[in-house]
Amino acid sequence: MTTRTVERIIQAISTSDGAGVKLRRSLGQSEAARLDPFLLLDEFWSDDPNDYLAGFPNHPHRGFETVTYMLDGHMLHEDHLGNRGDLTPGSVQWMSAGRGIVHSEMPQQTQGRMRGFQLWLNLPAREKMKNPEYRDIAPDAIPAVALAGGGRAKVIAGVLQADRKATPGPIQGLTTDPLYVDLDLPAGAAFAHPLRADHNAFVYVTEGSVTVAGHAVPTHAAGVLAPGGDRVEFAAGTDGARVLLLAGRPLREPIVQHGPFVMNTRDEIIQAIRDYQSGALTRAA
Repeated sequence: MTTRTVERIIQAISTSDGAGVKLRRSLGQSEAARLDPFLLLDEFWSDDPNDYLAGFPNHPHRGFETVTYMLDGHMLHEDHLGNRGDLTPGSVQWMSAGRGIVHSEMPQQTQGRMRGFQLWLNLPAREKMKNPEYRDIAPDAIPAVALAGGGRAKVIAGVLQADRKATPGPIQGLTTDPLYVDLDLPAGAAFAHPLRADHNAFVYVTEGSVTVAGHAVPTHAAGVLAPGGDRVEFAAGTDGARVLLLAGRPLREPIVQHGPFVMNTRDEIIQAIRDYQSGALTRAA
């Protein structure tokens, strides 16, 4: 087996989105900071209500999937189709915007910690205009696996291969075949996992630090793994580590993005804007 090394580090930058929610953005901070099929990864984490109370009022999406993973706090999702969903600690919402959705994500608390992640995952050209789909995943539907070397893994998508045991997550069967695992490792604990050689992969460190094949990845940074290897190995630093491991099948298609619209051509983006302005984006197909 060939162990992957770190090809580059994308240090998260402080920014804001929605109506002023403060967050850290690693993937997606520029066009160069993407990893096909992953478009964006935001981390939000604050004990100050002023950093999150404004929330994410109504906004559109087309052409990709959003994955919201809550660690702490409570957000309410609502959309133009009448869907409502509570994002509570440990829950995940996997939304495929498809041809178009207008939704909001608003805090349901006025104090306390709000913490979590939002991932944007591209859709292939043939699926960009499909009808919107949702998976609201409760915390008890996400497998939590105790690791033999210490620590714990939560499996959101794909299959965890650890300690000679396969543990599938609730999300399976997507074209991009994503792997999404949340790892909590004690100081010095080692972790290894197989990867498909033709899939892109990265780790994101939200607490502590890790060393991947001898390369340090610091807190609030994405370590993009070099292509080609069929295994990743890393070890937590002296303070332990909380790490997301993500991998997926690249689409190898053109990407043209304008804010919340991600398509394959400029003409498709122009049409998305026109459809949103005319109301066609939210009309049934």
